[in-house]
Amino acid sequence: MAIILTEAEAKALCQKVLSYSKADECEVNILGEERGNLRYARNEVSTSGSLINQNLQVQSAFGKKVGVATIDEFSDESIEKVVRRAEELARLAPENPEYVGLLEPQTYLKSNGFFDSTAGVNPAYRADAVAKSLDLTRSQNMTAAGFLENQKGYSAMMNSKGLFAYYPSTSVNFSLTVRTPDGKGSGYVAKGYSDVTKLDTAAATKIAIQKSKGSVDAKALEPGKYTVILEPTAAAVLLENIFFNFDARSADEGRSFLSKAGGKSKLNEKIVDERVNIYSDPTHPELPSSPWAGDGQAANKMSWIEKGVVKNLVCSRYWAQKNNVKPVPFPTNIIMAGGTASMEELIKSTQRGILVTKLWYIREVDPQTLLLTGLTRDGTFYIENGVIKHPIKNFRFNESPVIMLNNLETLGKPERVVSTETNSNYLIPPMKIREFTFSSLSDAV
Repeated sequence: MAIILTEAEAKALCQKVLSYSKADECEVNILGEERGNLRYARNEVSTSGSLINQNLQVQSAFGKKVGVATIDEFSDESIEKVVRRAEELARLAPENPEYVGLLEPQTYLKSNGFFDSTAGVNPAYRADAVAKSLDLTRSQNMTAAGFLENQKGYSAMMNSKGLFAYYPSTSVNFSLTVRTPDGKGSGYVAKGYSDVTKLDTAAATKIAIQKSKGSVDAKALEPGKYTVILEPTAAAVLLENIFFNFDARSADEGRSFLSKAGGKSKLNEKIVDERVNIYSDPTHPELPSSPWAGDGQAANKMSWIEKGVVKNLVCSRYWAQKNNVKPVPFPTNIIMAGGTASMEELIKSTQRGILVTKLWYIREVDPQTLLLTGLTRDGTFYIENGVIKHPIKNFRFNESPVIMLNNLETLGKPERVVSTETNSNYLIPPMKIREFTFSSLSDAV
């Protein structure tokens, strides 16, 4: 059997699995994927790898007693065995008071996240794409370390109430760090796409080389509050902490930055600058994603923050039922709308500030205010009178993305970025922020 199943093949397999079920309710999830990668360091390829994965998960329920079992082999004998195992575990399990049963059939949006160009990527393509990067770094006596990974696959689910969902997808991610020969300059770039024809490894490498050369002989600047320009890569790792915590239950239970006294949340309240608009849309051409969420709920276009106001919170079916509201599934992609300014225009309009390429080692300090800490790296620059004056030593920051979005000055054009913390892809604009708090210096490059 092929690893990547068509919709018809996935449906037939799901039906076969369900035919073995003797439980009150049964849900089947299937995943199949092929990945390939090329890793390089010190200007030499170090590893080339490929991964083939297929997975079948069965969830069986007797009343509120639920059991789950998984296999990676699809023979009839294995399928029957995994269904029986899930049922056996369900009978042994204590009742789950939060189990709300299976969903009825849903209507899903049409989303195209599968590109033949990316599905056709092979070792020769990866070698050629990386060679273009290495030719540049070698010719300029720079040292490169990078990673190129492509993926094609599908996920499908079906349950005993007749729900069926199927979504095929492709992706390619490229990340690169370039160092100067003396190790004193470092530059970084990351690119992610669904369609590999949009990836230009040479153009990306030139950006990292430029940042690396530009960051040599960094000068120390006093910690304090500064106007910053966050490139989308830097902004993404802060903003995703807002995205991941947009949860109704934690807000209602007083555990979140969206909590209010008396067991209430900040739903329908303004929490950030009115120019902030964050939404999800599985059909977005630059960031296509699954039109269904993990439990089979339809993932439709949804506004999360509109003109600075909280419009929706993720709400599980259990929590929705308990509070007599509509369930809201976790989004399958996240987009922040932006402005029209280019990076050059953001720099030109800055009297005195700091340009940040990348933030890393992000840790939560206080969930109630969403205060985060972390470090700059791989290219941090001082701006004066609208021009980049010189590189500066790295900082540790202490900042909340919520406060940051209240100190917004300008938004640039959104672009697809790869989070350096979670590897998730987003559409995020570069942003100019006033009074960003840098708490101490860091000697790392």
